[in-house]
Amino acid sequence: MSDEEPTETAFAAAAPDELGGRRLLQLQDVDLAIDRLRTRLSELESQGEVRDARARVASTEARLGELQLSLDALTREQRRVESDVDSLELKIEAERRRLFDGTVANAKELQSIDHEVENLRGRKTRMEDEVLEKMEQREQLEKQSPPLEADAAAARDRLAEIERTSAAELIQVERELAERSAQRAVLAKEFSDGLLELYEDLRRQKKGVAAVALVEGVCQGCHQKLSPLYLDRLRRSDGIRRCEYCRRILVVD
Repeated sequence: MSDEEPTETAFAAAAPDELGGRRLLQLQDVDLAIDRLRTRLSELESQGEVRDARARVASTEARLGELQLSLDALTREQRRVESDVDSLELKIEAERRRLFDGTVANAKELQSIDHEVENLRGRKTRMEDEVLEKMEQREQLEKQSPPLEADAAAARDRLAEIERTSAAELIQVERELAERSAQRAVLAKEFSDGLLELYEDLRRQKKGVAAVALVEGVCQGCHQKLSPLYLDRLRRSDGIRRCEYCRRILVVD
């Protein structure tokens, strides 16, 4: 438990109704809404979403283009090997004719031709295997094309949607921000300068959340359960109540 008093000395004389606890929570809600609107306005003004959507389109289309280049290169290579196979087949047939057409009578030369035919057949088999391998590679690449095309189409649709709606949303956010800012100006007048200074200082320290409710002994800012001793001191206090852990302003029922 913190050794600090649950109230601030500068506000020790302030009564709970003067602090306007519920109105302070309302101010907190308005400020959080303004924070969100300002963040969204900044995103829209910087066209961050449009930039990201365009990058997504470029990325998916680049992947699709790379896939197509790979398919084209593989197709050309497959056709080249198939052409080589056809050439070898013609050579094999030509050499086989020489074996049996009687134009070569020398046994040693016939043996050499037979050996060449076997070599050619071996090369042809290896090339046919290579053709099959290329076909399998093409099949695998072609399977990647439909999902990539779907991704690219979705990215293009998303970009078109963002470009279509961002202008309208920018106007809407600017209008809401003006309304919330006017609401805040009215609320802020209900609190003393000292309390507002403390509130704003805590907002800077606590990620925008300075005032929270105390529900069944639990601080709704840090979600810590306050000790019974500290809760008793809060109940008897007439000044600003602060959480003993996170030091946010507490609004006590």
